[in-house]
Amino acid sequence: MLSITLPDGSVREVATGTTPADIAASIGPGLAKAAIAARVNGELRDLSRPLTGDAQLALVTGRDEAEALELARHDFAHVMAEAVQHLFPGTQITFGPATEDGFYYDFAPKDRPFTEEDLPAIEAEMRAIIARNEPFVREVWSREQLIETWKKQGETFKAEWAAELPEGEELTIYRQGQWLDMCRGPHMPSTGRLDPQAFKLTRVSGAYWRGDQNNAMLSRVYGTGWLNKKQLDAHLTMLEEAAKRDHRRIGQDMDLFHLQSEAQGSVFWHPKGYLLWRSLEAYMRRRLDAAGYAEVKTPQLMDARQWEQSGHWGKYRENMFVVPDEIPNTEDDAAVLSGKADLMALKPMNCPAHVLIFRQGIKSYRDLPIRMAEFGCCHRNEPHGALHGIMRVRQFTQDDAHIFVRQDQLVEEVQQFCELLDSVYRDLGFEQYAVKLALRPDKRFGSDEMWDMAEDELRRAVLDSNLPEGIKAGFEELPGEGAFYAPKLEFHLTDAIGRTWQVGTIQSDRVLPERLDASYVGEDGERHRPIMLHRAILGTFERFIGILIEHHAGRFPLWLSPVQAVVATIVSDADGYAREVEAKLKAAGIRAETDLRNEKINYKVREHSVAKVPVLLVVGKREAEEGKVAIRRLGSQAQEVVSVEEAIATLAAEATPPDLKRH
Repeated sequence: MLSITLPDGSVREVATGTTPADIAASIGPGLAKAAIAARVNGELRDLSRPLTGDAQLALVTGRDEAEALELARHDFAHVMAEAVQHLFPGTQITFGPATEDGFYYDFAPKDRPFTEEDLPAIEAEMRAIIARNEPFVREVWSREQLIETWKKQGETFKAEWAAELPEGEELTIYRQGQWLDMCRGPHMPSTGRLDPQAFKLTRVSGAYWRGDQNNAMLSRVYGTGWLNKKQLDAHLTMLEEAAKRDHRRIGQDMDLFHLQSEAQGSVFWHPKGYLLWRSLEAYMRRRLDAAGYAEVKTPQLMDARQWEQSGHWGKYRENMFVVPDEIPNTEDDAAVLSGKADLMALKPMNCPAHVLIFRQGIKSYRDLPIRMAEFGCCHRNEPHGALHGIMRVRQFTQDDAHIFVRQDQLVEEVQQFCELLDSVYRDLGFEQYAVKLALRPDKRFGSDEMWDMAEDELRRAVLDSNLPEGIKAGFEELPGEGAFYAPKLEFHLTDAIGRTWQVGTIQSDRVLPERLDASYVGEDGERHRPIMLHRAILGTFERFIGILIEHHAGRFPLWLSPVQAVVATIVSDADGYAREVEAKLKAAGIRAETDLRNEKINYKVREHSVAKVPVLLVVGKREAEEGKVAIRRLGSQAQEVVSVEEAIATLAAEATPPDLKRH
């Protein structure tokens, strides 16, 4: 007999071989119907898998949404693979994992690559498989049995993978009816547990077998899967809204920037886009000045030996742009190619350079904390396939800073940073965000004791801070996701349509000061290592501006808008008056333009609405005679006729950045 402990602390004595499904049925028919999987000693398992020892058991139902979604998406992938092989005989299967919001499966079609025209038929076949309510059956096979089966079925990709699996490892397959796949599991009890209206196949793309461009090209079919139709509909609505907010389209409509192949991964900022950049940069500079940061500027190119000493060369070399320290002649080419010549690297981050500034002159314990900020331009050699608009680029500017502190200052300094970050996010229109602590990775520098201390300091800093209680209540930890040199706090913004973006970060680093020999003179007259806090609030200007565009759908708050007002004429007789109004607006610090084109006013309104101009000041002959303007706000049909002075006073107040309003 086995002792099975349930979440409420009760213990049940059951025979060896009893399944979690049996225990669910013994508790009650409602639970038996609702249960979809089980946690056995913390491991997620099939309900039908027999218990072989004493265990802690928790039954999983649809209310356990995170686990239920992962199971459902995994099941949808298997159902899709069966549907494809039924509709397209001779198609080989490879792999099909669950993803963040759905699933995909890679196929090797027999005759032609799949297209999006194939998706409706696959969806229909998937619903037929779900309706058959086929049980998912787990079986343990030998490696030889797997290889033989795959070869017999013509599954060369699966046979290749099976041949590389370790001998003696327990290998499992899952059946649904006559169809089977090699899989670790777990799965829900049957295909019928899936909601046939809760999935949609979304697109098809190419993918190389095992991600290697030298291998065969496969057809990858993507889908999104949920627990019910309501969740699916909400997700599809969000995708539609996201498409409308795409920063690349809005950036073009607003004439902010463009990208082109002559500078892969770098942004061409147009005048209006750079006005937006400058407004954001000026705001951040004021906030940093007020918070006691000293701004610095460091070189773009640094000797490769510096990056070796810092540890980045060994951990980050493939992402760095490297050049010889002088233009080689023909005789030197071989030396450069062999790696024996002196090399320089474009900086992928600012931290080592800031340590070098810290090391200039003797620092006392009284000098700390030293807060060193830089809007530093960095370069990282991202793969072409990873580039995405201005969200992921190769050349970017960070709102970077490093704070050098004593041990006794660290927690308070992190708390001050958190409070500054909270204020900045709210000023920029983000009310919701989550704080997560990324813990030590497997490959790391430093001792376990050092990591214990650093992780505990960041944890205490958040939980004892003055951040809003709702933010602290959502605090979570991420095992294994820290940097190789330090744990870090991550700040994940939630935008207007519910998407999350990881932007801000602060890392507690005891490794780099040691590697680069940074020290200060303590109260005892001895040398001590400072702790180095790597921190950013926006992350990079490029990505954050992309997030701002999508969050606000281009309708920025007036203080951030590159063009804050356009004076548009109804008749050419008002041209002179429009120029006078524009001059007065500019004198009041408002970024204004005129539209004097010989076009109808409705046409002008439409054009400026597409360009997301927040305020249109319409003037005609009457307004010119009376010294007034008709104010039209973006997105509104209404207009308000006021004097020029009143309009300027209203707009000047709205256009004042929030930090200046507070002062």
